[in-house]
Amino acid sequence: MDIRPYVSSDLSALIDLTIDTFGPFFEESFRPLVGELIFARQHGDWRGDYRKQLPGLHDPEQHKYVAVAEQDGVLAGYVAWHVDLRREHGTIEILAVDSEQRRSNLATTLCEHAFAAMRAAGARYVEIGTGGDAFHAPARAFYESLGCVKLPVAVYFREL
Repeated sequence: MDIRPYVSSDLSALIDLTIDTFGPFFEESFRPLVGELIFARQHGDWRGDYRKQLPGLHDPEQHKYVAVAEQDGVLAGYVAWHVDLRREHGTIEILAVDSEQRRSNLATTLCEHAFAAMRAAGARYVEIGTGGDAFHAPARAFYESLGCVKLPVAVYFREL
């Protein structure tokens, strides 16, 4: 497995991987949980939202970075992060690993890569978020295994 910096030709594969990774959350978890009205208003175009978001994840002039994991020329995962130098704070924006590579230690390798880059840039702590629903339970367990501390937060939705 090779971990390398993002290049613009990675974008299409990153979008595909992101949609494959998070599609089950939006379609099988979030949509049934909140109903059609809230789903449509919050994340009705979640695929399009990712298509708009991902091109801006890598912008070194703004302290935003993406590292990709590649195996035999195929994208296996990626991590995107940014650093707020003033606050000495790093944030993992997105971590996505191909379903075939999950539980292979790739997510740990990607996070540790990002953590090292953040430390080198002057960050002293990192923030990483995920959902509190059943879909995100493996992510919560993973982040806790990395030594991250969960901050309980509640977000509520209700149709009016």
